[in-house]
Amino acid sequence: MAKRDLTPKSESMSKWYTQVIQQAKLADYSPVKGCMVIRPNGYGLWENIQKNYQPMLDKMKVRNAYFPIFIPMSFLEKEADHVEGFAPELAVVTHAGGEELVEKLVVRPTSETIMYHMYSKWIQSHRDLPIKINQWNNVVRWEKRTSFFLRTTEFLWQEAHSAHATQEEALDTMYEALETYRSIAEDYLAIPVIKGRKSESEKFAGADVTITIEALMPDGKALQSGTSHHLGQNFSKIHAFNISFQDENDSTQYVWQNSWGLSTRILGALIMTHGDDEGLVLPPRVAPTQVLVMNASKDAQAIEVVKTIVDTLKKSGVRVEMNIDDTTSLGWKLNDAELEGIPVSLIVGARELAENTVTAVVRYTHEKQSLEISNLEKSIPELLETIQTNLFRAAKERQDALTFEANTFNEFKQIMSANRGFIKAFWCEDEVCEAKIKEETKATTRCLPFTSAHGAVEEEQGKCVHCGKSANHRWLFAQAY
Repeated sequence: MAKRDLTPKSESMSKWYTQVIQQAKLADYSPVKGCMVIRPNGYGLWENIQKNYQPMLDKMKVRNAYFPIFIPMSFLEKEADHVEGFAPELAVVTHAGGEELVEKLVVRPTSETIMYHMYSKWIQSHRDLPIKINQWNNVVRWEKRTSFFLRTTEFLWQEAHSAHATQEEALDTMYEALETYRSIAEDYLAIPVIKGRKSESEKFAGADVTITIEALMPDGKALQSGTSHHLGQNFSKIHAFNISFQDENDSTQYVWQNSWGLSTRILGALIMTHGDDEGLVLPPRVAPTQVLVMNASKDAQAIEVVKTIVDTLKKSGVRVEMNIDDTTSLGWKLNDAELEGIPVSLIVGARELAENTVTAVVRYTHEKQSLEISNLEKSIPELLETIQTNLFRAAKERQDALTFEANTFNEFKQIMSANRGFIKAFWCEDEVCEAKIKEETKATTRCLPFTSAHGAVEEEQGKCVHCGKSANHRWLFAQAY
C-alpha cells in the first residue's frame, strides 16, 4: 500500500477523497455502476456507529424489525408528494419469475409506505400507541452522479418510524431523534454540526417539517448528515393509509407520525473532516482498530512484548491489533497504519525493550511520545480520549473560521466565490427567491438554526439578502454535496 500515489488533500480534495477510500481499504467500485463494495475497514466504521447508536434507540424505546425490500407501486402512489419526490430515483421491477408482474414493484427508496400499511393493521386502540420501529437496512435511489458514501445507488442506513396519539408527543420524538444524531456526529465522529429546520423546498417529500444536522467540510461545502421528519397526518389520514385508533372516549382518531434516518453518507463526512495529506484520520471512538502494536526488532523478546501489550490493552477494552509481519519494514508498517487512520501506533524495539517503554505515534499530529509499558492500561485510554477531544476541537475551529455573515448579496457572492462555507443571511422565505440565490451562487438553504433542543429559533428583523423584502430570520446557506 504505497501512499506515494495519494493526491494531497490540500491539492485536490475530490481526487484525494476517492483515492484515500480505496487505498485505506474502506470501499471499492462495484461491477454495478453507481454501487460500491464496502470493505471490512469501512464496514467496521459503520458497525461502530451501529453499536453506539443502538443504545440511543433503546433509550427512546424504539424496537428493531425488518420489512420487505419490495414495495407495491400503488403504495407510493397513495402519497402524491412522496412519489413525486422519489420518482426520478425509483428502481422498478416489472418482471419476475419469467413473467410480467401484474403490479410493478419498487425497490425501496425508503420504507414509509410499506411500514404504514402494516401500522394500519397493528394499530386499533390508543393502547397500541406509541409505536416506534427501526430497521437497519439498505435502500436504492437511482443516482445519475455517484461518489463513494456521499451518493450511491444503494446505501445502508437506519430508518425509524413512529406513530403517536398526539402531535405534541410526535414532535417531542422528532426533536429527540435529531439530538441523537447530533450526539453521534459530535460525540463519536468528532464532527461539529448545526441543528435546524429545512426550508419548504428542501424538506422530505411527504413531511410537514424536516429538521437536520448540517456539517461543513474543509472545502467549505456543507453535507446534510442526518434528518428527522414530522409527517403529521399525511400518511395516516390524508393519503388513505387509514392509520386510525379509538381513543379513551371511543372516538376515532388518526395517528401523528415521524420518520428519521442516518446513513453511510456520514462516513463521507468523517473521511473529509479529519483526513490529511497522508491519508485517513479516524476518531478513536469509532475506529475499528484504535491501537496497532508493532515490533521494530525481529528479536523474539520484542515479539513477546508486543503480544503481552495486545493482551493487556484488550482487557482494558481497547480495540487493538498487532503487526509482527517479518516481511515488511517498520516504515512500511507505519505507512499502512498512517494511511488507514489508526489513531495510535505503538512501537517495540531494542531501545524500548531496554527502557521498558513503547514509542507511541499519534496519527493526527504525527507526534511521538514514550510511554511506560507498566502504565499502558491507564495511559492508552487517556491518550485516545485526548485525541478524540482534540479532533473535535480542531474541526470546530475550522467550521467557525468558515462561518460568515452577509448583509448584502454582493457580500454573499464574494464569500461564495472566495471561501465558500456557511453564510448566515436574512432570507424572506420565498421559494422563488431561494431558487434565484441557488442559480446565481450554487448555494442552498441548509437550515434555520435552532437555539434550543426543542426547535426554538432566533427572531430578528432584517432585509432579505437577495430581494430586500422583510425577513424575520437569518438562515444558514452553503453550497452542498
